[in-house]
Amino acid sequence: MLRSRVRQIYQVVRWLTVIFSLVSLSWLIYDIGFKHPEYHVLASVYQLYISTFILNVGALVFRYAMREKRPPRKIWPFDVLLMLSMLSILYFIILPGQVSASFITSEGAWIWVFVTLLFGLMGEIFTSNIHRAFLDFNPAQLFVGSFFVLIVLGAFALKLPTATYESISLLDAFFTATSAVCVTGLIVLDTAKDFTPFGQGLLLLLIQLGGLGIMTFTSFFSFFFRGETSYKNQLLIREITNSGRLTQVYSMIKTILLYTLGFELLGALLIFSSINDWEVMGLTSKLFFSVFHSVSAFCNAGFSTLTDGLMTSGFRFNYSLQIILAWLFIFGGLGFPIVFNFLEYFRYYIVNSVSSIKKKLPFVHRPWIININTRLVLITTGFLIVIGTVFFSIFEYNHSLSEHSMWGKMVVSFFNGTTPRTAGFNSIDFDQAQLGTIMFTVLLMWIGASPMSTGGGIKTTTFALAVLNITQMIQGKKRIEVYRRQISDASIRRAFAVIFLSLAVIGISIFLIRIFDSEKDHTAIVFEVFSAYSTVGLSMGITPDLSAGSKMVLIGTMFIGRVTMFTILVAVFRRVAHANYRYPQEEIMIN
Repeated sequence: MLRSRVRQIYQVVRWLTVIFSLVSLSWLIYDIGFKHPEYHVLASVYQLYISTFILNVGALVFRYAMREKRPPRKIWPFDVLLMLSMLSILYFIILPGQVSASFITSEGAWIWVFVTLLFGLMGEIFTSNIHRAFLDFNPAQLFVGSFFVLIVLGAFALKLPTATYESISLLDAFFTATSAVCVTGLIVLDTAKDFTPFGQGLLLLLIQLGGLGIMTFTSFFSFFFRGETSYKNQLLIREITNSGRLTQVYSMIKTILLYTLGFELLGALLIFSSINDWEVMGLTSKLFFSVFHSVSAFCNAGFSTLTDGLMTSGFRFNYSLQIILAWLFIFGGLGFPIVFNFLEYFRYYIVNSVSSIKKKLPFVHRPWIININTRLVLITTGFLIVIGTVFFSIFEYNHSLSEHSMWGKMVVSFFNGTTPRTAGFNSIDFDQAQLGTIMFTVLLMWIGASPMSTGGGIKTTTFALAVLNITQMIQGKKRIEVYRRQISDASIRRAFAVIFLSLAVIGISIFLIRIFDSEKDHTAIVFEVFSAYSTVGLSMGITPDLSAGSKMVLIGTMFIGRVTMFTILVAVFRRVAHANYRYPQEEIMIN
């Protein structure tokens, strides 16, 4: 009887904690976003925060007091830190005198309060059964829906008065949020001049969440707080992450997060060391610049806090910075399965090498771990990097490259020959580029990065399968064979479906923008649409001057390009059950 009553009390405390946390977080966002420092001194606001933290502490105590609700041991250090953070905030708020007053007026203190409330709320949500309500949706619906929700939330966050120096329209807020979440980089406002540091921080958060996918974060935290997961949830995450086995699902998510944060941290340090202009930028600005551009580059977003991007004076000839950014978006565009595949190979190789040394036997076994997908991605990526660099240097040698030294020509050619594959950074003005450069850049934008990466486009594997299909049909082969493996018919059909759907979406977008902005240059419109669909972010300078109708078309194009039209169709239409029969085959005349 007593145990049942305790459970009832715990459920009431838990729901009150969730409700109070949501109200407190909403009020904090309103307070920070609308600059209302006078609200901090209201007794009712004090009581709201105090009540919220007391409820959070009570929910944690109840959770550990009840044996059946107690979380796994690996969560205990996190909960201890969360408890200490909440008690510290309560101490500073309740404490009378100058200490409490300085805490209340400090912006850093309210960021601390916000983060603590957010993690407390996440802990309550992910340890409950709320997530089960989403298991009735298929992976495609959750994937598309997560991006849509994030864009809506991001747009309203960018509408906050403290996010910009001057008020922006709702359409521009949605355009910018879509560009950030879909890691595109097309802008209708000047990121450096129109957005405050708070607004730039919001863009950085949207880029990070959009680059990795909100489902990656929610899945990780759900597993972290619960310490376990259901079989159906494992199947769901496997579809989203494209994992090979169920046992790899959450290890792959952890690998993705560690790989991303590790590369972004390394990139930020290298960018920081490559900038020598301390007097103009300052230490704080230099740190933010380094982190912002590292995240933007690895996520292939193309956003920059410089008005003219890398064409800005002082950065156009910073070749070390361009090399660092180029390698960041190359590794970001390789795709997480490639990294996971190589880690698996190295782990196997090291373990077996050590075992062979102990047994004093030669290590000669070479297992099939580096799969066809990895080989195709690496070969195609390398080929496109070389071809892009060579063609850019040929077209622009006596044009935009004329002001650079020989070493500079090589670096700028490498940078701008690689950035069209969804990175979006530029160190030249594409509006003044040669026609050959524009045409080849459009092709590279359309191909894009690799599957399960932070980049867009039709993907390198789709392009590789199309080329292999053509070459092997010319040779008279009836199937695609590469590296002693046969490519499945399902992969070939999917590749050509992606190609057709991409061209259909791009064609419709170009047609609509020509209607809305008929006075714009046709080449610039084609360039803009390919850039939007492939989530690149390069532009010939027409983005801010487009009409409202054209901006809405580009918003839809960026969204479709990020989640892919194929995924949207899968989310909308119900899949047909597998049929255990076949009709007689007949040949169709093609040419």
